[in-house]
Amino acid sequence: MILHSLKVSGFRNYIEDEIHFAPGTNVIVGENGQGKTNLLEAIYYLTGAKSFRTRFDKELIGFDLDAARIEARFHTEERDQEIVLQLRRGRKKELFLNGVRQKKSMDLAGKVIAVLFSPDDLSLVRGGASERRRFMDAALCQIRPKYALWLAEFNRLYEHKTRILKDHWDKPALLSTLDDFNENLAKASAQLIYYRAAFVQKLAPVAEQVHLDFSGDRERLLLQYETVKTVEDPTAKPLVLFEQLMEHQTRLRQAEIDAGLCLSGAHKDDILVSINDTPARAFASQGQTRTAALSIKLAERDILFEDRGEYPLLLLDDVLSELDEGRQDFVLNRISSGQVFITCCEDKGIANRTGGQIFTVSGGKVAG
Repeated sequence: MILHSLKVSGFRNYIEDEIHFAPGTNVIVGENGQGKTNLLEAIYYLTGAKSFRTRFDKELIGFDLDAARIEARFHTEERDQEIVLQLRRGRKKELFLNGVRQKKSMDLAGKVIAVLFSPDDLSLVRGGASERRRFMDAALCQIRPKYALWLAEFNRLYEHKTRILKDHWDKPALLSTLDDFNENLAKASAQLIYYRAAFVQKLAPVAEQVHLDFSGDRERLLLQYETVKTVEDPTAKPLVLFEQLMEHQTRLRQAEIDAGLCLSGAHKDDILVSINDTPARAFASQGQTRTAALSIKLAERDILFEDRGEYPLLLLDDVLSELDEGRQDFVLNRISSGQVFITCCEDKGIANRTGGQIFTVSGGKVAG
């Protein structure tokens, strides 16, 4: 997959600019606050019309502007394609793929595939379970359109069930609908667990090997998918998972009513991360955390390549500055194939070491 060009208008601090990228490594240099991360955000937005920095599209539109637009030309699936995204304040965003208007953001799933690593991704190791679920969701929504549909359905059902459990004291009749929501939520959870477990099963051995190489064979990274206790094998077929999830919901039905909380479902999923058999969340050092998180992301890139037959775009936001030269060389050698976008305050020879092209960002303008 190659992103040929990106045209941004009114996006964050970009009034209007068009950038033509190199097919290999693109080193994006500039001082803090000039728009380097904004540029990566615009690229990542192509993957499904979602930002990795905010939930609200209105925040993507520049100050004192009413609209923002992103146009991208890229090559994937052996042909050139185009995506246009139009944002307007107070209006629904408009999406166009190869000139055809798309109804929903998920209609873009699988067109532009990207793996992002930013300083916030240290939460993959040190953060709560929701961070690791968000990681699985972001990866799977790009490559499995059915997963995106099931995730949207799960979120809808979860929101409704939560409202029933919170409001039933004032409106007891709501409990008459609880069993239907339990059954449908179990169906959606079974699908999410099935996809997530398969994803982690592929990811874990690759991440383990990357981390071994990264640490000079000194540290072993283990990833283990975890879901509700009644699920004996999360890689089982969805019908089997559904039956086991229904058992779990039956056990906890009264507890949910008493607590006013949804206690059973795929929102309880997690990835247990350990280094040398020690829980990383509690005991990993800052350096170990960074190495582990980056290993997981590099492994994600590898398994997406295996799945798609072409490398996803790799977006590295201010990552190399925190690594010593030896670890920088490891990362740069590991990403020598495919198209890569690296932001940094100073080039420090990265372009020469990768044969990449340098782009300088200043005040929302790109020169390169």
